[in-house]
Parts: sequence; structure tokens; C-alpha cells
Amino acid sequence: MTPPLYREHPTMFADEPGRFILACLLVPLGVGLVWLIVWWVINRSTVVTIDDERVTLRRGIFSKESIEVEMSSIRTVRIDQTLVDRVFDCGILKVYTTGDVPDIDQGGLPDPTRLRTMLRAARETPG
Repeated sequence: MTPPLYREHPTMFADEPGRFILACLLVPLGVGLVWLIVWWVINRSTVVTIDDERVTLRRGIFSKESIEVEMSSIRTVRIDQTLVDRVFDCGILKVYTTGDVPDIDQGGLPDPTRLRTMLRAARETPG
């Protein structure tokens, strides 16, 4: 089994800097610390993996969700970036197979240029 081309967790600060700063400001009250810990655990339990055959999104702590999309069935890949996303080098991955609703929709993924390159390389590899 070959190692994945891309395997990343969403970022916290880069994805939502306003929310991160608010949580840090609330740390002295105790609420912010709990908020940051829960947010960190949720981010660590979410992972996007790209290999030669599929794109996989796994997320969840107690209840798990796993979405796998075969490279051969991918119709469109979108990587969106807001101005804040561009400043912090992260983006939103949207993978479409059929229809107008993305099968995989995950924000906060670091290094969208590498993500796009790995997806393009995996889609072009005959398999």
C-alpha cells in the first residue's frame, strides 16, 4: 500500500481567526479554554486523505462519518479561498460526482496549492 499523496487535518486559527481570537479572549473566564479544547479535538478527529484511488473524508469523535469518492467518479473539484483563507494559506475543498451538491465539502484545509496538485496528479494517473 502506497502512502497517501495528501493527508491533513483542518486548521484552527487559519480557518476561522475571529473565532480563535474570541476563544482566546475568553480563556480567563474558563469558557475559552473549554471552547478551544473541544474545537481542537473536533479538528483532530477530521482528516482528508488523497491517495491514488480515492479521496476520503473522515470525521467524528463518538459517531464516525466516512465519505470515500473514487477518482474515476469525480466530475469536478473546487478549492475555494476567501481573502482570509489566502492570507493564512488554507481553503475549502469541494468534490462533486453527480448533481449540484458536493459529496465532500471540508473547509480549513492547509496548503490548497499542494492539495490541488495532488488531486490533479491522482486523477491523471491511470488506475
